[in-house]
Amino acid sequence: MAQDAQRFDIVIAGGGNAALCAAISAAERGAKVLVCEAAPKGFRGGNSRHTRNLRMAHDAPTAVLTDSYAEEEYFDDLMRVTAGRTNEHLAKLAIRESKHIADWMAARGVRFQRSLGGTLSLSRTNPFFLGGGKALMNTHYLRAAELGVEVRYDTEIVGLEMKDGFCRGLELRARGFKDYVETRAFIAAAGGFQANLEWLEEAWGPAARNFKIRGTPYAKGGLLKLLLAHGAAQIGEPDQCHAVAIDARAPQFDGGIATRLDCVPFAIVVNKHAQRFYDEGEDFWPKRYAIWGRLVAKQPEQIGFAVLDSRAFELFMPSIFPPEVSDTIEGLADKLSLNPAQLRATVDQFNAACAADEDVAPAVHDGRRTSGLSPDKTNWARPIAQPPYYGYPLRPGITFTYLGVGVDEAARVGMADGRPSGNIWAAGEIMAGNILGQGYLAGIGMTIGSVFGRLAGENAAKSLRN
Repeated sequence: MAQDAQRFDIVIAGGGNAALCAAISAAERGAKVLVCEAAPKGFRGGNSRHTRNLRMAHDAPTAVLTDSYAEEEYFDDLMRVTAGRTNEHLAKLAIRESKHIADWMAARGVRFQRSLGGTLSLSRTNPFFLGGGKALMNTHYLRAAELGVEVRYDTEIVGLEMKDGFCRGLELRARGFKDYVETRAFIAAAGGFQANLEWLEEAWGPAARNFKIRGTPYAKGGLLKLLLAHGAAQIGEPDQCHAVAIDARAPQFDGGIATRLDCVPFAIVVNKHAQRFYDEGEDFWPKRYAIWGRLVAKQPEQIGFAVLDSRAFELFMPSIFPPEVSDTIEGLADKLSLNPAQLRATVDQFNAACAADEDVAPAVHDGRRTSGLSPDKTNWARPIAQPPYYGYPLRPGITFTYLGVGVDEAARVGMADGRPSGNIWAAGEIMAGNILGQGYLAGIGMTIGSVFGRLAGENAAKSLRN
């Protein structure tokens, strides 16, 4: 321990929404706070800078949400997408507290807008940030600066000094130089390990070499490894993650939300052998988009292709990359490097199984399904028959991993021996696996980060009195 080490009440690892919610909550209670963000200032904010919204329970219409979204329905939605793999107590806590998040953020300068239509189907459940995630994070950082929070960029926590279950100090590395700070409490909000491609390959095998990382390249899981090495309780499986189908032409890192493809419900999706492999119309896209990354990951060479016609082309938000286009199915197959005869056979078989060639209703489960296929398409099934035809290549896009540390209802990190840690809290993706054992609901990651960020900041600040 250095004799001249700087001392803080609370040190926070991470620079995204969860970390800043924690920093603001703690600083508003009088704590002297240091935020260590591994990214440079221009890339601050982790995955949060790519976000658009959060999922919120509410009992009546609001300025930006329609109708109501009861806690019970929210919980049922979560149980369905996770197949029950969730800590129900923590899940209900997050859902209950989600009711207050928008007002809390708005009181600190964050602005919201109504959702868009189309495949999003979120006008009842998800308030959207005006200006997106970048505006959200800029507002958070402005509020933190007003409260005197110190932020260090390009700064990674590479060592923990632990004594009697308490974190007493932290070893930092900033631009190649090491430093040390003392702290009375520590909050881990540094994200998952998805940008650590070697760790992903340990979990997924060689298939991981074909994965794209949608968000920040700075989430490498170094702090998670440190916490686990110091006895923190581990939750989640290393191969569980938020994985969506994104455009295969996206960059390896940081392509963001614009690379996601929302056309799947109105298309057919085939693998490299031009064969369908899953029900594209199983449910609304916000409840199913996060399964498609894993589905594509299980296909040969981790590649898929969405195929649709001109009538479906206006029903979804377009990708940042233009589709391949042809006036014939065979011509489209050539452009996608698929077998033309096999793709034609798949499309013809699908078309013959559709009940009727009528308009689909994208905002509802319209029940227009195929008959006799394996798998059948159970909603929005309309023949792919009107040229031009469009095609998009798909790859698994990893947003964040679910392996993390266990926490309690106060966001305090638990230890592997069953005891709570002395003064360590966690928020955001590094603990989201407590609630997300598998699957995903659009916007719930931001809900988890916001709720547990506030809890971590509040309870860490309260602990300083002891």
